[in-house]
Amino acid sequence: MMFGGPNRGRRGPGGHGSPMVMSDDKAVDFKGTMRRLAGYLGKYKIRLTVVLIFAVASTIFTIVGPKILGEATTKIFEGIMGQIAGTGDGIDFGAIGNIMLLLVGLYILSSIFNYLQGWVMADVSMDVTYRFRKDIAEKINRLPLRYFDGTSQGEVQSRITNDVDTVSQTLSQSMMQIITSVTTLIGVLVMMLSISWVMTLVALLTLPLSMAFIVVVVKKSQRFFKAQQDFLGHVNGHVEEMYGGHNVMKAFNGEEKSIAQFDEYNNTLFRSAWIAQFLSGMMFPIMMMIGNLGYVVVSILGGWLAVNNAITVGDIQAFIQYVRMFTQPIGQIANISNVLQQTAAAAERVFEFLAEPEELVETTNPVRLDNISGTVEFQHVAFGYKSDTPVIKDFSAVARPGQKIALVGPTGAGKTTMVKLLMRFYDVNSGAILIDNHDIREFTRQDLRNTFGMVLQDAWLYNDTIMENIRYGRLDASDDEVIAAAKAARVDHFVRTLPDGYNTVLNEETTNISQGQKQLLTIARAILADPKMMILDEATSSVDTRTEVLIQQAMDDLMANRTSFVIAHRLSTIRNADLILVINEGDIVEQGTHVELLAQGGFYAELYNSQFEQLPLSDIA
Repeated sequence: MMFGGPNRGRRGPGGHGSPMVMSDDKAVDFKGTMRRLAGYLGKYKIRLTVVLIFAVASTIFTIVGPKILGEATTKIFEGIMGQIAGTGDGIDFGAIGNIMLLLVGLYILSSIFNYLQGWVMADVSMDVTYRFRKDIAEKINRLPLRYFDGTSQGEVQSRITNDVDTVSQTLSQSMMQIITSVTTLIGVLVMMLSISWVMTLVALLTLPLSMAFIVVVVKKSQRFFKAQQDFLGHVNGHVEEMYGGHNVMKAFNGEEKSIAQFDEYNNTLFRSAWIAQFLSGMMFPIMMMIGNLGYVVVSILGGWLAVNNAITVGDIQAFIQYVRMFTQPIGQIANISNVLQQTAAAAERVFEFLAEPEELVETTNPVRLDNISGTVEFQHVAFGYKSDTPVIKDFSAVARPGQKIALVGPTGAGKTTMVKLLMRFYDVNSGAILIDNHDIREFTRQDLRNTFGMVLQDAWLYNDTIMENIRYGRLDASDDEVIAAAKAARVDHFVRTLPDGYNTVLNEETTNISQGQKQLLTIARAILADPKMMILDEATSSVDTRTEVLIQQAMDDLMANRTSFVIAHRLSTIRNADLILVINEGDIVEQGTHVELLAQGGFYAELYNSQFEQLPLSDIA
């Protein structure tokens, strides 16, 4: 279990580097992504079928309206013409009234079915959104530390918020429009053919022109929608990074550089989004223009056919309405096609994240030891974050039960890397790490990490009460057990001086307590967990001397009778270590006790004396 602060891998106020060049963006795999999204929707077959039925029913009731209204127009026309010719009884208002009532009933039914399909589709989209975010959250816990070392938090947040929201909005809105538009297109075409195949053929002559335009715009806009989603993630990442490190940025007067970096990302996002929206915005007006051309031709042809008694006046009126209805779904489909491009770009980013390589599969037959003595052996361990750049070359050492093992060496020597390997945040490239003669890869990661407590330099606390922050070490601990752990960590006194005591809520930045107090709280958390072994990484490097004494006393109590690994730059804190491993460039160059290593006068003595060069060696040995 981890009790300190994770290595968040911040990149500092510099940002992420130069933005991508727009011309190099690859087009999204639209077909593949939409197939995967369709597969993701597979469990909603019944509900989607219901939506389809309701959509078809609603559309049919709407489509037959103009045909019925055309009959009313014909009856009015025939009544008027009969009166003029003196051969009829005038307008049959009773028949027209019945037609109007029928129309009202159809439109009410259409509205009811439309509402029902919207209600069901909203339920589906919210459930998909929930599943996406649940899958992403679970994926985050399965990803190796390597992924987070190379990816900003903003990028991950963008996928779980912006990208998922984009997919959700498409499912709740655009999918219904697709179903309705396609159904309308087919239904209107059938009704048009039932009135006049000649006029229908003329109306359809505009369709190839419309489709050609859609294809051209979709191809051109595809990569810009992909770039829009990508750079939205970059903008979010930069904002999150600057917000999290705003103290550092202000301390080094980095505001101007930060704003310049943000402007660079934001301008690139603006350009890609502007072009994408401009191209998609072109579709509807041009589609309307093409539709209006067909409308004019149909009107002229319909008048000529009516003069020749080929169709009735009511059929002309109905057909003109159908032409309008026919061009509208084409325009909607054209507009939705661009929305689908953005959806595909967002869905692809989500699926890319879900497809990231995970931690190596756990062993199928894990070792479970009831009592761990605490023997840890490193056997010729070699490791590198990159295959061609070794960090640990050939590391071999043995820690006996209850020993305090100190890892010292210059920055970049590989000390923290050894801790990451011990916790299986990374796996060794070669060699092995053994606990009680069992390779750590024979344990489940959860069991392995439960055997260790960690107190790190970057004390990780969260926005909750002090009581709950300590209880994080063992979630089922009682309040009395939490307080007992706090007393053992020398933290009880300062907590009781706070106005709300253990119920004091730490703010989001944990700035309402000092750095030393944070460290003491993480030590209390580790004491509460009662681990078999301990890892302490620079736990006293950023506190004053008085607080360091308190922390050191608490850590000494915590490490008593536990195998402990201590990483320290302040060599004065590890003089009582049972074994000091001196690491340089990934290898153990010296090992022994403090006195033995000083007597050797080698690399350790040089490091030690460099920290106390103002004092005679006899005074500090």
